[in-house]
Amino acid sequence: MGTVTDMEQKQKSGQTISMQGGTTGHNGPKGHTGAHRMGPKSGAVSGSGMDRRVEKKKTPWKKVGIAAVAVAAVGFIATMMMDASGGRSFRVDESRIVVSNVTTGTFEDFIPVRGRVTPLKTVFLDAIEGGRVERVLVEDGAMLKAGDMIVELSNTGLQLDVTRNEALVTEQLNNMRTIELQLEQNRLSHKRNIVEMNYQIKRLERQVLRERELIKTNAISQAQLDQTEDELEYYRNRLEITLESQKTDAEMQETQLAFLKDSGEQLEKNLKLARKNLDALNVRAPVDGKLSGFNVEIGQSINRGGRLGQIDDPDRYKLTANIDEFYLGRVDLGQEAIYERGGESYSMSIAKIYPQVQNGQFEVDFVFAGEGQPDGIRRGQTLQTKLTLGDATDAVLIPNGAFFQDTGGNWVFVVSADGSQAVKRTVRLGRRNSRYIEVLDGLEVGERVVTSPYTSFVDMDRLKLSGE
Repeated sequence: MGTVTDMEQKQKSGQTISMQGGTTGHNGPKGHTGAHRMGPKSGAVSGSGMDRRVEKKKTPWKKVGIAAVAVAAVGFIATMMMDASGGRSFRVDESRIVVSNVTTGTFEDFIPVRGRVTPLKTVFLDAIEGGRVERVLVEDGAMLKAGDMIVELSNTGLQLDVTRNEALVTEQLNNMRTIELQLEQNRLSHKRNIVEMNYQIKRLERQVLRERELIKTNAISQAQLDQTEDELEYYRNRLEITLESQKTDAEMQETQLAFLKDSGEQLEKNLKLARKNLDALNVRAPVDGKLSGFNVEIGQSINRGGRLGQIDDPDRYKLTANIDEFYLGRVDLGQEAIYERGGESYSMSIAKIYPQVQNGQFEVDFVFAGEGQPDGIRRGQTLQTKLTLGDATDAVLIPNGAFFQDTGGNWVFVVSADGSQAVKRTVRLGRRNSRYIEVLDGLEVGERVVTSPYTSFVDMDRLKLSGE
């Protein structure tokens, strides 16, 4: 404790001397005199000097730090100047990218297509007339023959309508039969009149001849002869009018009978159609096949035109696939595709193209050639095929990689000869398949390019490659 007290007293004495010295120093010569007078207490002044020597030891480290910062700043500025002169650069670990060689080879113009197996032919079961489900005779997935009963419906309103239509059609047919009978009777009446008039004319002609002989002997009067001749003239005129009327009536009758016949046939067709609609309440299989999508219950109400299910071809299949819209202009009917399985190849061709584009893809249907359908495939299964777009040709090639999505095939990073960097270069690329891309311009055989994704450095002009 005594030691600490002595040290505090010395420090206080030193502070006092310093303050006095500072004060005296401001007073000019007197300050120097005061300093000489305080000579005996110089020990306190030397303690203050020791503190200043500790500060001198720290000063070199600060200077070293300042110098290091200055050197780093100069180096950074120099690096930025170098990068500015060569474009934007990015340092990347070489092990994290894929570098591929530019080669020559045969370019096979095809694209891989993944298709879904669907029935080649499908017939939909729609309710021609709505009704209530009375009986369900088969289950979903059953194999059917054409004409097999599937479900029975009932529709009281339709049954009443059919009954009324039948009565109406029957009435109309009866009316037409009556008209036909009247026309036939009229025709027969004309014939009968003509026969009667011909008979009278013939009779009167003979009578006129006899009376003309008798009048010569004055056996009859001239008045009687005139009456007979007038009657003969009457029947001749009547016959002429009757024949003309018969001809006109015959023409009208033929036209009317043809019209009535057509009307009758149409009414009978309508009646058959009404009965067919009534019979359609008993839903039957239109073709042979496998029933699918069938899910109805007894008591369920089915709307007119409602979908009941479908019947699929159980033996023949097709492939339905979605293709990128990029190839829409290069896909056409009849183009061939190959499906390979177990060392065997199965040929297919495009049978239908759906031009609607959805989510960047359009749909096509493939059918197997002839009887070359593989065994064991099932509906809903997916198959990988190769669709041929053109003939195989010799070309400069680079492996197909994810870089294409980042650059659109307009540029690539080309690795320098010493492998220290990769520089951005504009190129012109052509066709591509799942393995290779055709090079049209901008690259030479033997050069190396980066084919991995460019997502992290798509805006850079240069890649500095390192092993770390």
